Amino acid sequence: MDKVTGKQLAVTQTIHAYQLDGKGGILPITDKTEGTAAQPCWLHLDYEQPESMAWLNNTELLPDSFKEALSGESCRPRVSRQGDGTLIILRSINLNSESIPDPLVTLRVFITDNLIVSTRHRPVQAIDDVVAELGKNAGPTHSGDWLVDILDSLTDQVSDFIDDIHGQVIELEDGLLDRAVPGRGVIALIRKQLIVLRRHLMPQRDVFSRLASERLPWMSNDDRHRMQDIAERLGRGLDDLDATIARTAVIVDEINALLADAMNRRTYTMSLMAMLFLPATFLTGLFGVNLGGIPGGDKHGAFTIFCICLVSVVAGILWWFKRRKWL
Repeated sequence: MDKVTGKQLAVTQTIHAYQLDGKGGILPITDKTEGTAAQPCWLHLDYEQPESMAWLNNTELLPDSFKEALSGESCRPRVSRQGDGTLIILRSINLNSESIPDPLVTLRVFITDNLIVSTRHRPVQAIDDVVAELGKNAGPTHSGDWLVDILDSLTDQVSDFIDDIHGQVIELEDGLLDRAVPGRGVIALIRKQLIVLRRHLMPQRDVFSRLASERLPWMSNDDRHRMQDIAERLGRGLDDLDATIARTAVIVDEINALLADAMNRRTYTMSLMAMLFLPATFLTGLFGVNLGGIPGGDKHGAFTIFCICLVSVVAGILWWFKRRKWL
């Protein structure tokens, strides 16, 4: 790639603009800055900012075919190469306050041996983690090291998020043992997050594996080995994700069984009550007609005797239910 100078990287609106010093720290980008393989320059931009968008569209440091992707027109994980540059689309766990509707955010990276341009709209925690390490002079030293550190942090967040969801599923399973049915929409939200994660993390694992296998000039053998370890770690996380999705299906079946059992119990109780009062209803209806000749109509104690007969009938039905083990 052609030489990268500080004047070419002059953007008025940047989130981060640094030059890696090759020792784990950072240097400010000035007009005299020159990006090299030993000390690459890094711009981190919000593509929704007008000045950042204008720089992305007008700069000659980026291939035209990659500018649209860096401007937010692509979100599925993928890796593309053109010349010395590589475009990488990544998905990260959304740790922002509005994370429930969308559990993932997108990070887009264009990387060469002497230039790194990353873009996002919503904050990405992995970027903040790497900046914090650079501030302590314990960060990446070159482009490949920077990418591996970013992907390592992304995968850690994915693993933590999957563990958190797995813990929620275990709590739901324990609750079902006590016949506690979760609120409406709880399982649906968990399953939606799991499915979205799986949909985007499956191709992201393939991106990691491809980066580990390709002979990119700005990645050392140590970077490739670390990248392969990250890909395998993400693969294990996806296995846990599949297992958790299967467990939510079992939970839904158990919830349906509990609800059906509760409904059957209510229906059974109502049927018994109807059978219990059916003879009494028949007798009261029969003796309640306003016609002459009703037995006991002219006797003072007939009503008491009738009530005793009704109680006896109900008691007899209850005894029969118990003998048949219906109660």
